[in-house]
Amino acid sequence: MLHSGLDLHKRTLVISTVNDAGEPVDDVTLPTTRTAVRTYFERHAGPHQAVVESTANWYWLRDLLAPSDVALTLAHAKNVKAISYAKVKTDAIDAATLAQLLRANLVPTAHMISADHREARDLLRARLQWVTQQVRCRNAIAGLLAQHNVTTPSALPALTQVRAAMLDAQLTLLRQQAKAVQHALQPQLIPTADVQRLVWIPGIGTIVAFTLVLEIDDIARFPNAKAFVSYCRLVPGAGNSGGKLRQKRTKDGNRYLKLAFSHAAIRAIQYSPEIRRFYQALARRKPKAVARAVVAKELARIVYVVLSRQVDFNHTFKGKPLSTRKASQWPRLSSPSV
Repeated sequence: MLHSGLDLHKRTLVISTVNDAGEPVDDVTLPTTRTAVRTYFERHAGPHQAVVESTANWYWLRDLLAPSDVALTLAHAKNVKAISYAKVKTDAIDAATLAQLLRANLVPTAHMISADHREARDLLRARLQWVTQQVRCRNAIAGLLAQHNVTTPSALPALTQVRAAMLDAQLTLLRQQAKAVQHALQPQLIPTADVQRLVWIPGIGTIVAFTLVLEIDDIARFPNAKAFVSYCRLVPGAGNSGGKLRQKRTKDGNRYLKLAFSHAAIRAIQYSPEIRRFYQALARRKPKAVARAVVAKELARIVYVVLSRQVDFNHTFKGKPLSTRKASQWPRLSSPSV
């Protein structure tokens, strides 16, 4: 068995290959072309596994090696740095380190999203960027109005009106683009069983359901609900030391799932009386942000059960029946079988 570490960049690819004994077999620097990579692995035929860090440009490499006998592993970039720190860092050293970690089965892996979900997930993430830019445009316009103490753009000075008009044009375009993304994804995702189960859950609409399905990709990769909730950034980290217990904020996990469940929690609190009472009871003892996070965590647990067991939502929250249900209309294509 050969083990190759790949240090991938935009223009160059450094490959270090070792055998089962950890002895160097080959070390090369190649242009990042399909022909060069294919030729290298054809030259080292036979049982072969490779590893590359989870940077933004691994898609094409995965597609290139998938038909061959080379099993590609995606390494978690942050965790690799934590266990393989070196004072001297070069592309060749990085590739050799990855190869040795792979040989010893010590690579901290990252999830490799399925090819079927890749484009849709990236498009939905781009939509989030456009929504964020919409907020910036609105805030910029509001800032101009406050700067001149007026309530309408028409009351602004002439040149400032030009600036406000440009911001408004950007806002209109961004809204149209965000809507276009939603319409483009609907034919692919609305009819799927997972989306149809999710849209019955309180607070989860079309976009949130799309986000959950695409970001989770495969619910089977989470052994239990606790692991899933942690991946969604809905529980604090721990910094326990010297007998002292401390909670801390952490950025480990998927920020898109955190945003999706946070949004779902707000909507669920608005529209479900039972969830609202649960939230209000918590908010009397804890900060409101913490109470909303607890609601988001409970929704994440519901989503885990629904997706992992492939069952319809049973219209309960914390074991109590919900008095309101969503109507059997689009995007909910049919009533659940419960």
